[in-house]
Amino acid sequence: MGNCNSRSDALDPTVAQNRTNYIFEYPIGKGGFGKVWKVVSKRTKVTYAMKEMHKGRVITKRSVHSVMNERKLLCRLHSTFIVNMHFAFQDRDNLYLVMDLMPGGDLRYHISRKKRFSEEQARFFIACILCGLEYLHKDNIIHRDLKPENLVLDSRGYVHITDFGIAREWRADNAQETSGTPGYMAPEVMCRQNHTIATDYFAVGVIAYEFMMGRRPYVGRNRKEIRDAILAKQVQVKATDVPEGWSQEAADFANRLLQRKPSNRLGTSGPAEVLSHPWFSSFPWSSLKAKSMSPPYVPDIGENFDARVAGQDWKDDAEAIATALKEAASQALFDGYFYDPTAQPVVSEGNVVTGK
Repeated sequence: MGNCNSRSDALDPTVAQNRTNYIFEYPIGKGGFGKVWKVVSKRTKVTYAMKEMHKGRVITKRSVHSVMNERKLLCRLHSTFIVNMHFAFQDRDNLYLVMDLMPGGDLRYHISRKKRFSEEQARFFIACILCGLEYLHKDNIIHRDLKPENLVLDSRGYVHITDFGIAREWRADNAQETSGTPGYMAPEVMCRQNHTIATDYFAVGVIAYEFMMGRRPYVGRNRKEIRDAILAKQVQVKATDVPEGWSQEAADFANRLLQRKPSNRLGTSGPAEVLSHPWFSSFPWSSLKAKSMSPPYVPDIGENFDARVAGQDWKDDAEAIATALKEAASQALFDGYFYDPTAQPVVSEGNVVTGK
């Protein structure tokens, strides 16, 4: 992957990576700060997903730390069960992340169309997620925003974890880090308590429950209502509630992950106890990790995204965004964003600088 040291002047004209190196085909997604494009490298002909984020929008949404944190984490990560970064660069207006292209679309897209998955399909999806989490957790990283929108399929049907904007390296005193998505956020995070990798396993429990029951375990119109629902009752899939075609082991798996108290939750002691749950007693983990399995759900050939959403223009305060970039110190906020593990040292005004 190359090391993570990055040039302080990411706008230096000697930097090889820039927008003109790519053919922008069409948008395939819309994020919090801009669009995700399907692009092709003019030099290598490799197809990627490119995350384009407007700096002014990042600043006005007070998310500079999140986008810089994502870039920092991604340059040290590489796994077949996450969406990997290949390059990062910027120009005067935008930040760019060049990532693995996942043509299968995200799980939210498929849930909205299929409504319900079989137990075999759900177990495969969850197993992929667990492999990704095992990799992250061994590196002491908590994702903190697992949800179907952040779980994307490759062309074969394998699931990969994406969006590391609010992921963090674990530290004991992290009660103030309360970002996440209501409905998938663990109770300890919502209640502003210190949290561990167990918060990611609560989200896995929500996703497993959603696969099984066709709805989330805790719902509400806002964060407060969801928090109140969690505090009011411990959700439990009863034996009589298990849908036809699903096993009691699947219900037990979801129930043990959805425990409100982290100390009672499966996964608190680490990934091994989740992978060894009876629901996976005969699961071929080695074949999954070698990617030699035939996935039980294969996305359609073609475009697996909502083109209407991906193509929508922004309706935010254009004047405020433009003003944010006019501030003298704005560009300095993004120093060090550049990442190119293939870059060779270049000479600029007698000093050797490097993109590595």
